Amino acid sequence: MASVPWGLPDRDLDRAVERVSADLSRWRGARVLVTGATGFLGSWLVGTLLRANEVLDLGLRLVVLTRDPTTVPLAPGPCLELVAGDVRDLPPVGQVDAIVHGAAASASRFGVGDGEPRVMAATIVDGTRAVLDAAASSGARVLFLSSGAVYGRQVVDAVPEDHAGGPDPLDPRSAYGEAKRMAENWCAATTAAGEAEVVVARLFAFVGPRLPLDRHFAAGNFLADVLASRPVRISGDGRTVRSYLYAGDVPEWLFALLSRGVPGRAYNVGSPEAVTIAELASRAARLADPPLPVQVIGAPSDTPASRYVPDTRRAEDELGLRPRVGLDEGLRRSLAWFAVQRG
Repeated sequence: MASVPWGLPDRDLDRAVERVSADLSRWRGARVLVTGATGFLGSWLVGTLLRANEVLDLGLRLVVLTRDPTTVPLAPGPCLELVAGDVRDLPPVGQVDAIVHGAAASASRFGVGDGEPRVMAATIVDGTRAVLDAAASSGARVLFLSSGAVYGRQVVDAVPEDHAGGPDPLDPRSAYGEAKRMAENWCAATTAAGEAEVVVARLFAFVGPRLPLDRHFAAGNFLADVLASRPVRISGDGRTVRSYLYAGDVPEWLFALLSRGVPGRAYNVGSPEAVTIAELASRAARLADPPLPVQVIGAPSDTPASRYVPDTRRAEDELGLRPRVGLDEGLRRSLAWFAVQRG
């Protein structure tokens, strides 16, 4: 068995391969381009493709776009090509059969570098336009990794794909969600024109190995506290509501969408199990032995609590998708992985 890229858990990759085998069989012998391949979720997709290629003898040829190939722990070979470049100015990638497009600065700090609103929006919109041009020239099928941020402030318990809300266009912090909306529109127009088949995945929140521990992700921040054996700190008042799909489940969902999703259609990708941030912090704190205290830093507020929870019935009804790993087990696996990585 070849080494696992990024040290992803063997057990999770093997189970992912079992679940995606039927969908990936459609792409036997295909050349597949992945953008955003070195990020949190992108690495899970690439890792699963490489393992599936080996185990199932698919004959895939994987093309990974990266700004700096020297930072990628993958060895180029007959089945893997590393292409250096920026998605906004996509270098020639040749004929491809499928594209998974996820390049975006979602983990960047707001206002800094790639997280500056105009840079973030340009990466998403211009990058998607470049990818769609490449898809049109190849006749490739595309999976665009969008975001639940396209719905704006959530006013329902679980947001469905036909929700008509949206971000505030005059708030610079809406740049990510607004850019994803514009990129989705490009995808829809490309599909309607018959130039390429594009399926949209609206991603919500996730937990798992390789989740950034020092960014704006609450689950990552709480795991960092547990790893440091310090009180688990909640920066807000703890009432915010989220849901978390385990990263090891994501390849099954996304490769099902790539293979069987309806072009021009969006699918929510996430867990429907809602949890407050206070409860998430408590669950993380209980992973320590003995359990750690939880500290709420933010002041109490009378404003309605923020929600970010998807209605995933479309993915379940049309494609048979559902979470495999529960939140507590996902947190446990994540913590164990990070503990091993830190030695």
